[in-house]
Amino acid sequence: MPSTDDWIHNPLGVVEGMFAASQNVPDSGWEAKAVAFFKDRLEEKDAHTRVPSLNDVPLHYLPPGSLVRFRCFIQDMFDPEFYTGAYEAADPTTGAKVLRCGKYRDVTDCAVDFNSGNTLTAERRTFYCVPIPGENPWAKEGFAASSRARVAPSTSYAPTRQKRSYEEDDDDDMDTQPQTQPHTGPQSPTEARGNGDCKRREKAAPCGPAAAPAHLDLNFPLPGEKGPSCLLKVYEERDGFTLNEAVEVFGILSVSPALGALADGDASSSLLDPAGAMETAEEQRVHSPPASLVPRLHMLHATPLPHGNPLLPAAGLEDGSACSSPSPGELSSARAELLSFLSGVLLGDALAAEYLILHLVSNVYTRRDVLPLGKFTLNLSGCPAAFPERLYRALRQLVPSSYYLAMTLQNMNQVRLVPTKDYGANRLRSGALQLARNTSLFLDESRLEQGQLDPTGVRNITALGTLISWQKVDYDFSFHTMEFSCNVNVIIASEGRSLLPAVEDDFVAMRKEAPQSVSPEDLHRMLVVARLLSVSRGHTSLSPADWLRAKQLELLRRSRTPPPPRLNEP
Repeated sequence: MPSTDDWIHNPLGVVEGMFAASQNVPDSGWEAKAVAFFKDRLEEKDAHTRVPSLNDVPLHYLPPGSLVRFRCFIQDMFDPEFYTGAYEAADPTTGAKVLRCGKYRDVTDCAVDFNSGNTLTAERRTFYCVPIPGENPWAKEGFAASSRARVAPSTSYAPTRQKRSYEEDDDDDMDTQPQTQPHTGPQSPTEARGNGDCKRREKAAPCGPAAAPAHLDLNFPLPGEKGPSCLLKVYEERDGFTLNEAVEVFGILSVSPALGALADGDASSSLLDPAGAMETAEEQRVHSPPASLVPRLHMLHATPLPHGNPLLPAAGLEDGSACSSPSPGELSSARAELLSFLSGVLLGDALAAEYLILHLVSNVYTRRDVLPLGKFTLNLSGCPAAFPERLYRALRQLVPSSYYLAMTLQNMNQVRLVPTKDYGANRLRSGALQLARNTSLFLDESRLEQGQLDPTGVRNITALGTLISWQKVDYDFSFHTMEFSCNVNVIIASEGRSLLPAVEDDFVAMRKEAPQSVSPEDLHRMLVVARLLSVSRGHTSLSPADWLRAKQLELLRRSRTPPPPRLNEP
Protein backbone atom coordinates (compact mmCIF):
# COMPACT_ATOMS: atom_id res chain seq x y z
CA MET A 1 0.00 0.00 0.00
CA PRO A 2 1.17 3.61 -0.52
CA SER A 3 3.13 5.22 2.30
CA THR A 4 1.79 8.00 4.50
CA ASP A 5 2.51 10.85 2.09
CA ASP A 6 2.65 9.06 -1.28
CA TRP A 7 -1.01 9.78 -1.85
CA ILE A 8 -0.27 13.52 -1.61
CA HIS A 9 3.12 13.72 -3.33
CA ASN A 10 2.60 11.03 -5.96
CA PRO A 11 -1.11 10.30 -6.44
CA LEU A 12 -0.52 9.15 -10.03
CA GLY A 13 1.75 6.42 -8.67
CA VAL A 14 -1.07 5.25 -6.41
CA VAL A 15 -3.51 5.21 -9.33
CA GLU A 16 -1.09 3.41 -11.65
CA GLY A 17 -0.36 0.80 -8.98
CA MET A 18 -4.06 0.04 -8.61
CA PHE A 19 -4.46 -0.04 -12.39
CA ALA A 20 -1.56 -2.49 -12.80
CA ALA A 21 -2.85 -4.76 -10.03
CA SER A 22 -6.24 -4.96 -11.72
CA GLN A 23 -5.02 -6.24 -15.09
CA ASN A 24 -5.33 -9.92 -14.24
CA VAL A 25 -8.47 -9.51 -12.16
CA PRO A 26 -11.76 -9.51 -14.08
CA ASP A 27 -14.26 -6.86 -13.00
CA SER A 28 -11.79 -5.51 -10.46
CA GLY A 29 -13.53 -2.15 -10.11
CA TRP A 30 -10.17 -0.45 -9.68
CA GLU A 31 -11.48 3.01 -10.60
CA ALA A 32 -14.07 3.02 -7.80
CA LYS A 33 -11.45 1.66 -5.39
CA ALA A 34 -9.02 4.44 -6.33
CA VAL A 35 -11.63 7.13 -5.71
CA ALA A 36 -12.62 5.50 -2.41
CA PHE A 37 -8.96 5.33 -1.35
CA PHE A 38 -8.44 9.08 -1.69
CA LYS A 39 -11.83 9.87 -0.19
CA ASP A 40 -11.02 7.78 2.89
CA ARG A 41 -7.62 9.43 3.29
CA LEU A 42 -9.06 12.92 3.01
CA GLU A 43 -11.77 12.19 5.57
CA GLU A 44 -9.23 11.24 8.20
CA LYS A 45 -8.90 13.84 10.95
CA ASP A 46 -7.32 17.03 9.56
CA ALA A 47 -5.82 15.09 6.65
CA HIS A 48 -7.21 17.52 4.10
CA THR A 49 -5.26 20.38 5.73
CA ARG A 50 -1.99 18.67 4.67
CA VAL A 51 -2.93 19.07 1.01
CA PRO A 52 -1.55 22.33 -0.47
CA SER A 53 -4.15 24.80 -1.71
CA LEU A 54 -4.09 26.68 -5.00
CA ASN A 55 -5.78 29.54 -3.16
CA ASP A 56 -2.77 30.07 -0.89
CA VAL A 57 0.33 28.64 -2.60
CA PRO A 58 1.91 30.08 -5.79
CA LEU A 59 1.66 27.67 -8.68
CA HIS A 60 5.43 27.36 -9.13
CA TYR A 61 5.68 25.96 -5.57
CA LEU A 62 3.46 22.99 -6.44
CA PRO A 63 5.05 19.95 -8.13
CA PRO A 64 3.27 18.73 -11.27
CA GLY A 65 1.41 15.51 -10.63
CA SER A 66 0.93 16.20 -6.92
CA LEU A 67 -2.38 16.32 -5.07
CA VAL A 68 -3.68 19.86 -4.49
CA ARG A 69 -6.97 21.42 -3.45
CA PHE A 70 -8.85 24.43 -4.71
CA ARG A 71 -11.69 26.35 -3.04
CA CYS A 72 -13.54 27.54 -6.10
CA PHE A 73 -16.68 28.62 -7.93
CA ILE A 74 -17.91 26.90 -11.09
CA GLN A 75 -18.14 29.75 -13.58
CA ASP A 76 -18.62 27.79 -16.82
CA MET A 77 -19.16 24.28 -18.13
CA PHE A 78 -17.45 23.17 -21.34
CA ASP A 79 -18.44 20.38 -23.72
CA PRO A 80 -17.47 16.78 -22.85
CA GLU A 81 -14.12 15.64 -24.23
CA PHE A 82 -12.60 12.31 -25.11
CA TYR A 83 -9.34 11.14 -23.55
CA THR A 84 -7.21 8.02 -23.76
CA GLY A 85 -8.13 6.05 -20.66
CA ALA A 86 -5.67 3.18 -21.33
CA TYR A 87 -2.97 2.79 -23.96
CA GLU A 88 -0.21 0.42 -24.97
CA ALA A 89 3.42 1.56 -24.88
CA ALA A 90 6.85 -0.04 -25.09
CA ASP A 91 8.70 -0.70 -21.84
CA PRO A 92 11.91 1.42 -21.99
CA THR A 93 14.10 -1.39 -20.62
CA THR A 94 12.68 -4.59 -22.12
CA GLY A 95 10.87 -3.22 -25.17
CA ALA A 96 7.82 -5.32 -24.30
CA LYS A 97 4.35 -3.90 -24.78
CA VAL A 98 2.86 -2.62 -21.52
CA LEU A 99 -0.68 -1.39 -20.88
CA ARG A 100 -0.58 2.01 -19.18
CA CYS A 101 -3.27 4.09 -17.44
CA GLY A 102 -4.16 7.39 -19.10
CA LYS A 103 -6.71 8.54 -16.56
CA TYR A 104 -6.04 11.75 -14.59
CA ARG A 105 -3.58 12.91 -17.26
CA ASP A 106 -3.56 15.44 -20.08
CA VAL A 107 -0.43 14.27 -21.91
CA THR A 108 1.51 11.03 -21.97
CA ASP A 109 5.17 10.65 -21.01
CA CYS A 110 5.98 8.01 -23.62
CA ALA A 111 5.14 7.03 -27.17
CA VAL A 112 1.63 5.65 -27.60
CA ASP A 113 0.67 2.88 -30.00
CA PHE A 114 -2.69 4.19 -31.25
CA ASN A 115 -3.03 1.17 -33.54
CA SER A 116 -3.22 -1.20 -30.59
CA GLY A 117 -6.52 -2.94 -30.00
CA ASN A 118 -6.07 -2.37 -26.27
CA THR A 119 -6.41 1.41 -26.53
CA LEU A 120 -9.40 2.58 -24.50
CA THR A 121 -11.18 5.87 -25.16
CA ALA A 122 -13.26 7.39 -22.38
CA GLU A 123 -15.13 10.64 -21.69
CA ARG A 124 -14.75 13.35 -19.07
CA ARG A 125 -16.28 16.78 -18.37
CA THR A 126 -14.44 20.08 -18.09
CA PHE A 127 -15.50 22.92 -15.80
CA TYR A 128 -13.94 26.38 -15.66
CA CYS A 129 -13.42 27.34 -12.02
CA VAL A 130 -12.43 30.64 -10.41
CA PRO A 131 -11.96 31.74 -6.77
CA ILE A 132 -15.13 32.48 -4.78
CA PRO A 133 -16.34 35.86 -6.11
CA GLY A 134 -16.04 38.65 -3.56
CA GLU A 135 -14.40 36.50 -0.87
CA ASN A 136 -13.31 38.90 1.87
CA PRO A 137 -9.73 39.05 3.19
CA TRP A 138 -10.53 37.73 6.67
CA ALA A 139 -12.10 34.60 5.17
CA LYS A 140 -9.10 33.99 2.90
CA GLU A 141 -6.73 34.44 5.81
CA GLY A 142 -8.79 32.10 7.97
CA PHE A 143 -8.63 29.29 5.42
CA ALA A 144 -4.91 29.85 4.86
CA ALA A 145 -4.20 29.75 8.60
CA SER A 146 -5.80 26.31 8.90
CA SER A 147 -3.44 24.77 6.34
CA ARG A 148 -0.73 22.37 7.54
CA ALA A 149 0.76 21.78 4.11
CA ARG A 150 4.52 22.06 3.71
CA VAL A 151 5.64 23.31 0.32
CA ALA A 152 8.87 24.48 -1.28
CA PRO A 153 9.61 25.78 -4.78
CA SER A 154 9.18 22.97 -7.28
CA THR A 155 12.36 21.71 -8.94
CA SER A 156 10.44 20.22 -11.85
CA TYR A 157 8.41 23.31 -12.70
CA ALA A 158 9.75 26.86 -12.63
CA PRO A 159 7.89 29.72 -14.28
CA THR A 160 9.70 31.64 -17.02
CA ARG A 161 8.59 34.49 -19.18
CA GLN A 162 6.60 31.93 -21.14
CA LYS A 163 5.39 30.06 -18.06
CA ARG A 164 4.36 32.59 -15.45
CA SER A 165 2.57 32.25 -12.16
CA TYR A 166 -0.92 33.66 -12.01
CA GLU A 167 0.08 36.46 -9.61
CA GLU A 168 2.57 37.91 -12.09
CA ASP A 169 0.30 37.53 -15.07
CA ASP A 170 -2.71 38.99 -13.29
CA ASP A 171 -0.69 42.13 -12.59
CA ASP A 172 0.34 42.34 -16.24
CA ASP A 173 -3.21 41.78 -17.44
CA MET A 174 -4.60 44.50 -15.20
CA ASP A 175 -2.06 46.97 -16.66
CA THR A 176 -2.12 46.01 -20.34
CA GLN A 177 -5.43 44.33 -21.03
CA PRO A 178 -8.09 46.67 -22.40
CA GLN A 179 -11.24 46.90 -20.33
CA THR A 180 -13.80 44.49 -21.73
CA GLN A 181 -16.44 45.78 -19.37
CA PRO A 182 -16.74 49.10 -17.55
CA HIS A 183 -15.64 49.50 -13.98
CA THR A 184 -18.44 48.62 -11.59
CA GLY A 185 -16.87 50.22 -8.54
CA PRO A 186 -14.36 48.88 -6.03
CA GLN A 187 -14.80 45.70 -4.09
CA SER A 188 -14.45 47.97 -1.07
CA PRO A 189 -15.21 51.67 -1.38
CA THR A 190 -11.70 52.39 -0.09
CA GLU A 191 -9.90 50.21 -2.64
CA ALA A 192 -8.98 51.60 -6.06
CA ARG A 193 -9.35 49.07 -8.91
CA GLY A 194 -8.05 49.94 -11.67
CA ASN A 195 -22.10 24.87 -27.07
CA GLY A 196 -20.21 23.43 -29.77
CA ASP A 197 -21.19 19.89 -30.72
CA CYS A 198 -17.68 18.55 -31.25
CA LYS A 199 -15.79 16.63 -28.59
CA ARG A 200 -12.07 16.96 -28.17
CA ARG A 201 -9.43 14.28 -27.79
CA GLU A 202 -6.45 14.27 -25.45
CA LYS A 203 -3.30 15.88 -26.84
CA ALA A 204 0.18 14.47 -27.19
CA ALA A 205 3.11 16.60 -26.03
CA PRO A 206 4.73 18.92 -28.61
CA CYS A 207 8.45 19.39 -28.92
CA GLY A 208 8.77 22.66 -27.05
CA PRO A 209 6.93 24.80 -24.52
CA ALA A 210 3.97 26.87 -25.57
CA ALA A 211 4.30 30.63 -25.37
CA ALA A 212 1.73 32.48 -23.33
CA PRO A 213 -0.65 34.68 -25.34
CA ALA A 214 -0.36 38.44 -25.17
CA HIS A 215 -3.25 38.60 -22.72
CA LEU A 216 -5.75 36.25 -21.24
CA ASP A 217 -9.19 37.16 -19.95
CA LEU A 218 -9.68 35.00 -16.85
CA ASN A 219 -13.41 35.81 -16.91
CA PHE A 220 -13.82 36.55 -13.20
CA PRO A 221 -17.40 37.63 -12.36
CA LEU A 222 -16.27 40.69 -10.36
CA PRO A 223 -13.83 43.31 -11.65
CA GLY A 224 -10.39 43.69 -10.18
CA GLU A 225 -10.25 40.27 -8.55
CA LYS A 226 -7.05 38.23 -8.52
CA GLY A 227 -6.20 34.62 -7.91
CA PRO A 228 -5.89 31.34 -9.75
CA SER A 229 -8.36 29.83 -12.13
CA CYS A 230 -8.30 26.26 -13.36
CA LEU A 231 -9.86 23.81 -15.78
CA LEU A 232 -11.38 21.06 -13.67
CA LYS A 233 -11.48 17.61 -15.28
CA VAL A 234 -14.25 15.45 -13.78
CA TYR A 235 -14.47 11.69 -14.36
CA GLU A 236 -16.94 10.21 -11.87
CA GLU A 237 -20.34 11.80 -11.15
CA ARG A 238 -19.89 14.17 -14.08
CA ASP A 239 -23.50 15.36 -13.80
CA GLY A 240 -23.24 16.11 -10.09
CA PHE A 241 -21.86 19.62 -10.57
CA THR A 242 -23.91 22.70 -11.38
CA LEU A 243 -23.08 26.17 -12.58
CA ASN A 244 -22.43 28.74 -9.82
CA GLU A 245 -21.73 26.04 -7.23
CA ALA A 246 -19.01 26.61 -4.63
CA VAL A 247 -16.90 23.52 -3.99
CA GLU A 248 -13.55 22.48 -2.59
CA VAL A 249 -11.87 20.18 -5.10
CA PHE A 250 -9.03 17.74 -4.48
CA GLY A 251 -7.24 16.66 -7.64
CA ILE A 252 -4.01 15.94 -9.47
CA LEU A 253 -2.22 19.04 -10.76
CA SER A 254 -1.30 19.18 -14.46
CA VAL A 255 0.80 22.06 -15.82
CA SER A 256 2.38 20.60 -18.97
CA PRO A 257 3.43 23.27 -21.51
CA ALA A 258 1.76 21.12 -24.18
CA LEU A 259 -1.64 22.20 -22.91
CA GLY A 260 -1.29 25.72 -24.27
CA ALA A 261 -0.25 24.73 -27.77
CA LEU A 262 -3.76 25.01 -29.16
CA ALA A 263 -4.03 28.59 -27.97
CA ASP A 264 -1.21 29.64 -30.33
CA GLY A 265 -3.31 28.96 -33.40
CA ASP A 266 -0.31 27.54 -35.31
CA ALA A 267 -0.55 25.01 -38.12
CA SER A 268 0.34 22.08 -35.89
CA SER A 269 -2.65 22.53 -33.62
CA SER A 270 -4.86 20.17 -35.58
CA LEU A 271 -2.20 17.47 -35.24
CA LEU A 272 -2.38 17.74 -31.48
CA ASP A 273 -6.17 17.62 -31.31
CA PRO A 274 -8.20 15.88 -34.05
CA ALA A 275 -11.11 18.19 -33.30
CA GLY A 276 -8.95 21.31 -33.27
CA ALA A 277 -9.63 22.10 -36.92
CA MET A 278 -13.34 22.23 -36.09
CA GLU A 279 -12.85 24.93 -33.45
CA THR A 280 -12.30 28.60 -34.09
CA ALA A 281 -9.10 30.27 -32.94
CA GLU A 282 -11.08 32.01 -30.21
CA GLU A 283 -12.48 28.69 -28.94
CA GLN A 284 -9.00 27.20 -28.87
CA ARG A 285 -7.66 30.18 -26.93
CA VAL A 286 -10.41 29.92 -24.31
CA HIS A 287 -10.55 26.14 -24.01
CA SER A 288 -6.78 25.51 -24.12
CA PRO A 289 -5.07 28.39 -22.28
CA PRO A 290 -1.45 28.02 -21.11
CA ALA A 291 -1.29 25.74 -18.09
CA SER A 292 1.15 28.15 -16.43
CA LEU A 293 -1.78 30.58 -16.15
CA VAL A 294 -4.75 28.21 -16.01
CA PRO A 295 -3.59 24.85 -14.61
CA ARG A 296 -5.60 21.65 -15.05
CA LEU A 297 -6.93 19.82 -12.03
CA HIS A 298 -8.00 16.17 -12.40
CA MET A 299 -10.59 15.62 -9.69
CA LEU A 300 -10.35 12.74 -7.24
CA HIS A 301 -12.73 14.10 -4.60
CA ALA A 302 -14.86 17.19 -4.00
CA THR A 303 -16.95 18.57 -1.17
CA PRO A 304 -19.65 21.25 -1.51
CA LEU A 305 -19.21 24.48 0.44
CA PRO A 306 -22.56 25.35 2.06
CA HIS A 307 -20.97 28.51 3.45
CA GLY A 308 -17.65 30.26 3.08
CA ASN A 309 -16.90 30.84 6.74
CA PRO A 310 -13.59 29.31 7.91
CA LEU A 311 -14.69 29.69 11.54
CA LEU A 312 -17.61 27.27 11.14
CA PRO A 313 -17.62 23.50 10.53
CA ALA A 314 -17.42 22.56 6.86
CA ALA A 315 -20.72 20.67 7.09
CA GLY A 316 -23.90 22.69 7.51
CA LEU A 317 -25.56 22.63 10.90
CA GLU A 318 -28.84 21.63 9.28
CA ASP A 319 -27.55 18.22 8.18
CA GLY A 320 -27.39 16.90 11.74
CA SER A 321 -23.62 16.49 11.76
CA ALA A 322 -21.97 16.29 15.14
CA CYS A 323 -20.35 19.55 16.18
CA SER A 324 -20.13 21.59 19.33
CA SER A 325 -22.99 24.04 19.68
CA PRO A 326 -22.88 27.18 21.80
CA SER A 327 -25.05 27.31 24.88
CA PRO A 328 -28.15 29.54 24.96
CA GLY A 329 -26.29 31.92 27.23
CA GLU A 330 -23.38 32.18 24.80
CA LEU A 331 -25.75 32.78 21.89
CA SER A 332 -27.61 35.47 23.79
CA SER A 333 -24.36 37.19 24.75
CA ALA A 334 -23.01 37.06 21.21
CA ARG A 335 -26.25 38.42 19.78
CA ALA A 336 -26.29 41.28 22.27
CA GLU A 337 -22.69 42.14 21.40
CA LEU A 338 -23.47 42.09 17.67
CA LEU A 339 -26.57 44.22 18.22
CA SER A 340 -24.50 46.76 20.14
CA PHE A 341 -21.83 46.83 17.43
CA LEU A 342 -24.35 47.27 14.60
CA SER A 343 -26.25 49.93 16.54
CA GLY A 344 -23.02 51.92 16.76
CA VAL A 345 -22.34 51.45 13.05
CA LEU A 346 -25.92 52.56 12.29
CA LEU A 347 -25.50 55.78 14.29
CA GLY A 348 -27.40 54.49 17.32
CA ASP A 349 -30.42 53.11 15.44
CA ALA A 350 -31.25 49.93 17.41
CA LEU A 351 -34.28 49.09 15.25
CA ALA A 352 -32.23 49.16 12.05
CA ALA A 353 -29.60 47.02 13.82
CA GLU A 354 -32.27 44.42 14.71
CA TYR A 355 -33.37 44.20 11.07
CA LEU A 356 -29.78 44.04 9.87
CA ILE A 357 -29.17 41.00 12.08
CA LEU A 358 -32.25 39.33 10.60
CA HIS A 359 -30.97 40.14 7.12
CA LEU A 360 -27.54 38.66 7.87
CA VAL A 361 -28.99 35.31 9.01
CA SER A 362 -31.59 35.11 6.23
CA ASN A 363 -31.46 32.37 3.63
CA VAL A 364 -33.70 30.98 0.90
CA TYR A 365 -34.50 27.67 2.55
CA THR A 366 -37.04 26.41 0.00
CA ARG A 367 -39.11 27.46 -3.00
CA ARG A 368 -42.84 27.15 -3.52
CA ASP A 369 -43.42 27.27 -7.27
CA VAL A 370 -41.61 30.52 -8.14
CA LEU A 371 -41.70 32.02 -4.64
CA PRO A 372 -38.38 31.91 -2.74
CA LEU A 373 -39.17 31.42 0.94
CA GLY A 374 -36.76 32.94 3.41
CA LYS A 375 -35.38 35.84 1.34
CA PHE A 376 -35.09 39.05 3.30
CA THR A 377 -33.91 42.01 1.28
CA LEU A 378 -33.29 45.05 3.47
CA ASN A 379 -33.59 48.71 2.45
CA LEU A 380 -31.92 51.17 4.81
CA SER A 381 -33.31 54.57 3.85
CA GLY A 382 -32.40 58.02 5.08
CA CYS A 383 -28.67 57.32 4.71
CA PRO A 384 -26.50 60.46 4.96
CA ALA A 385 -23.72 61.14 2.47
CA ALA A 386 -20.80 58.70 2.54
CA PHE A 387 -22.57 56.56 5.15
CA PRO A 388 -23.23 53.56 2.81
CA GLU A 389 -19.49 53.17 2.18
CA ARG A 390 -18.72 53.14 5.89
CA LEU A 391 -21.51 50.65 6.51
CA TYR A 392 -20.19 48.37 3.78
CA ARG A 393 -16.71 48.40 5.28
CA ALA A 394 -18.21 47.19 8.56
CA LEU A 395 -20.30 44.49 6.86
CA ARG A 396 -17.22 43.12 5.09
CA GLN A 397 -15.88 42.14 8.49
CA LEU A 398 -19.00 40.06 9.20
CA VAL A 399 -19.71 38.15 5.98
CA PRO A 400 -17.36 35.78 4.11
CA SER A 401 -18.10 37.19 0.64
CA SER A 402 -19.64 40.45 -0.52
CA TYR A 403 -19.77 42.93 -3.37
CA TYR A 404 -20.36 46.69 -3.34
CA LEU A 405 -22.12 48.15 -6.39
CA ALA A 406 -22.42 51.92 -6.65
CA MET A 407 -25.58 52.54 -8.66
CA THR A 408 -24.21 55.49 -10.59
CA LEU A 409 -25.74 56.28 -13.96
CA GLN A 410 -22.50 55.28 -15.69
CA ASN A 411 -22.40 51.90 -13.95
CA MET A 412 -26.04 51.17 -14.69
CA ASN A 413 -25.60 52.04 -18.37
CA GLN A 414 -22.28 50.28 -18.94
CA VAL A 415 -21.65 47.46 -16.48
CA ARG A 416 -22.41 43.86 -17.42
CA LEU A 417 -24.49 42.49 -14.56
CA VAL A 418 -26.00 39.51 -16.36
CA PRO A 419 -23.78 36.72 -17.77
CA THR A 420 -24.00 36.35 -21.55
CA LYS A 421 -23.25 33.49 -23.90
CA ASP A 422 -20.34 34.13 -26.26
CA TYR A 423 -20.98 31.79 -29.18
CA GLY A 424 -17.76 32.80 -30.95
CA ALA A 425 -15.62 31.52 -28.06
CA ASN A 426 -18.24 28.97 -26.93
CA ARG A 427 -18.14 30.17 -23.34
CA LEU A 428 -20.24 32.02 -20.78
CA ARG A 429 -19.01 35.56 -20.26
CA SER A 430 -19.38 36.34 -16.58
CA GLY A 431 -21.43 39.15 -15.08
CA ALA A 432 -21.42 40.82 -11.68
CA LEU A 433 -24.62 38.99 -10.65
CA GLN A 434 -22.96 35.58 -11.12
CA LEU A 435 -22.38 35.10 -7.40
CA ALA A 436 -22.02 32.21 -4.98
CA ARG A 437 -24.66 31.21 -2.47
CA ASN A 438 -25.10 33.60 0.50
CA THR A 439 -22.98 36.36 -1.01
CA SER A 440 -23.93 39.78 0.37
CA LEU A 441 -24.74 42.21 -2.46
CA PHE A 442 -24.61 45.82 -1.26
CA LEU A 443 -26.41 48.27 -3.57
CA ASP A 444 -25.55 51.92 -2.94
CA GLU A 445 -28.60 53.68 -4.35
CA SER A 446 -27.49 56.98 -2.79
CA ARG A 447 -25.13 57.32 -5.76
CA LEU A 448 -28.05 57.68 -8.17
CA GLU A 449 -28.01 60.86 -10.20
CA GLN A 450 -30.13 62.59 -12.77
CA GLY A 451 -29.83 61.32 -16.30
CA GLN A 452 -31.21 58.91 -18.86
CA LEU A 453 -30.97 55.14 -18.60
CA ASP A 454 -30.07 53.58 -21.94
CA PRO A 455 -31.27 50.07 -22.93
CA THR A 456 -28.39 48.48 -21.01
CA GLY A 457 -29.29 50.48 -17.92
CA VAL A 458 -32.93 49.45 -18.16
CA ARG A 459 -31.91 45.78 -18.46
CA ASN A 460 -29.60 46.12 -15.47
CA ILE A 461 -32.28 47.70 -13.28
CA THR A 462 -34.69 44.96 -14.39
CA ALA A 463 -32.11 42.29 -13.54
CA LEU A 464 -31.63 43.73 -10.05
CA GLY A 465 -35.39 43.83 -9.49
CA THR A 466 -35.74 40.22 -10.64
CA LEU A 467 -32.93 39.12 -8.34
CA ILE A 468 -34.49 40.90 -5.37
CA SER A 469 -38.06 39.72 -5.98
CA TRP A 470 -37.51 36.16 -7.20
CA GLN A 471 -33.90 35.31 -6.32
CA LYS A 472 -33.06 34.42 -9.90
CA VAL A 473 -31.01 35.84 -12.76
CA ASP A 474 -32.00 35.46 -16.40
CA TYR A 475 -28.75 34.76 -18.30
CA ASP A 476 -28.57 36.17 -21.82
CA PHE A 477 -28.16 33.51 -24.51
CA SER A 478 -28.79 36.00 -27.35
CA PHE A 479 -31.79 34.21 -28.84
CA HIS A 480 -33.35 33.39 -25.49
CA THR A 481 -32.80 33.77 -21.76
CA MET A 482 -32.09 30.97 -19.30
CA GLU A 483 -33.21 31.24 -15.69
CA PHE A 484 -30.74 30.44 -12.92
CA SER A 485 -31.91 30.41 -9.30
CA CYS A 486 -29.66 32.07 -6.74
CA ASN A 487 -29.48 32.80 -3.03
CA VAL A 488 -27.98 36.27 -2.64
CA ASN A 489 -28.57 38.55 0.34
CA VAL A 490 -29.31 42.03 -1.02
CA ILE A 491 -29.06 45.16 1.11
CA ILE A 492 -29.93 48.56 -0.36
CA ALA A 493 -28.72 51.87 1.08
CA SER A 494 -30.68 54.87 -0.15
CA GLU A 495 -31.52 58.45 0.78
CA GLY A 496 -35.28 57.93 0.45
CA ARG A 497 -37.27 54.80 -0.14
CA SER A 498 -35.58 52.57 -2.71
CA LEU A 499 -36.81 52.40 -6.29
CA LEU A 500 -36.01 48.68 -6.19
CA PRO A 501 -38.59 46.22 -4.80
CA ALA A 502 -37.14 45.80 -1.26
CA VAL A 503 -40.56 45.85 0.46
CA GLU A 504 -43.98 45.18 -0.89
CA ASP A 505 -44.71 48.23 -3.04
CA ASP A 506 -48.47 48.29 -2.33
CA PHE A 507 -48.29 47.66 1.42
CA VAL A 508 -48.56 51.25 2.67
CA ALA A 509 -51.28 52.14 0.17
CA MET A 510 -53.31 49.07 1.08
CA ARG A 511 -53.10 49.91 4.78
CA LYS A 512 -54.36 53.42 4.08
CA GLU A 513 -57.31 52.15 2.05
CA ALA A 514 -58.28 49.39 4.50
CA PRO A 515 -56.58 49.84 7.89
CA GLN A 516 -58.20 46.74 9.39
CA SER A 517 -57.15 44.37 6.63
CA VAL A 518 -54.10 42.15 6.73
CA SER A 519 -52.74 41.33 3.32
CA PRO A 520 -51.06 38.00 2.45
CA GLU A 521 -47.83 39.93 1.91
CA ASP A 522 -48.14 41.42 5.38
CA LEU A 523 -48.58 38.00 6.95
CA HIS A 524 -45.74 36.48 4.93
CA ARG A 525 -43.27 39.19 5.90
CA MET A 526 -44.22 38.93 9.58
CA LEU A 527 -43.70 35.17 9.47
CA VAL A 528 -40.30 35.65 7.86
CA VAL A 529 -39.31 38.22 10.50
CA ALA A 530 -40.48 35.90 13.30
CA ARG A 531 -38.57 32.95 11.83
CA LEU A 532 -35.34 34.92 11.41
CA LEU A 533 -35.69 36.36 14.89
CA SER A 534 -35.91 32.82 16.29
CA VAL A 535 -32.89 31.73 14.24
CA SER A 536 -30.83 34.71 15.38
CA ARG A 537 -31.61 33.81 19.01
CA GLY A 538 -30.64 30.16 18.55
CA HIS A 539 -34.18 28.86 19.01
CA THR A 540 -35.31 25.71 17.22
CA SER A 541 -38.99 26.64 17.20
CA LEU A 542 -41.06 29.81 17.21
CA SER A 543 -41.93 30.94 20.72
CA PRO A 544 -44.76 33.33 21.70
CA ALA A 545 -42.15 35.85 22.80
CA ASP A 546 -40.48 35.76 19.37
CA TRP A 547 -43.83 36.23 17.65
CA LEU A 548 -44.73 39.23 19.84
CA ARG A 549 -41.31 40.77 19.26
CA ALA A 550 -41.68 40.29 15.50
CA LYS A 551 -45.00 42.14 15.54
CA GLN A 552 -43.44 44.96 17.54
CA LEU A 553 -40.56 45.27 15.11
CA GLU A 554 -42.92 45.36 12.13
CA LEU A 555 -45.08 48.06 13.75
CA LEU A 556 -42.00 50.18 14.39
CA ARG A 557 -40.72 49.63 10.85
CA ARG A 558 -44.05 50.57 9.27
CA SER A 559 -44.22 53.74 11.32
CA ARG A 560 -40.88 54.80 9.80
CA THR A 561 -41.40 53.56 6.23
CA PRO A 562 -41.81 56.45 3.78
CA PRO A 563 -44.55 56.21 1.16
CA PRO A 564 -43.61 54.63 -2.17
CA PRO A 565 -42.18 57.07 -4.74
CA ARG A 566 -44.58 58.33 -7.40
CA LEU A 567 -42.79 58.35 -10.71
CA ASN A 568 -45.43 60.53 -12.44
CA GLU A 569 -45.06 63.46 -10.05
CA PRO A 570 -43.35 66.56 -11.46
